[in-house]
Amino acid sequence: MASRTVNVGSSVGLHARPAAVISQEAAKLDSTITLATEGGEPIDAKSVLLIMTLGAGAGDLVTVSGDNEDDVNTIADLVASDLDA
Repeated sequence: MASRTVNVGSSVGLHARPAAVISQEAAKLDSTITLATEGGEPIDAKSVLLIMTLGAGAGDLVTVSGDNEDDVNTIADLVASDLDA
């Protein structure tokens, strides 16, 4: 299983808009992708509501995991991006 830990890039964290962008991209992928905060349980990256329940703020560490390294990198890059721009 591939994983990558990144800092949340959005200035207000993973609220509704960034969560929607991430979940929409994850839904396009064939592999299962999970997100987890430090010490937290992994959640399905295809669920906008579950992403928002992470409570990940700007700069928080989030680990992106999945079966496909390219898919993990795609979602990790989004989490690390400023999706509020």
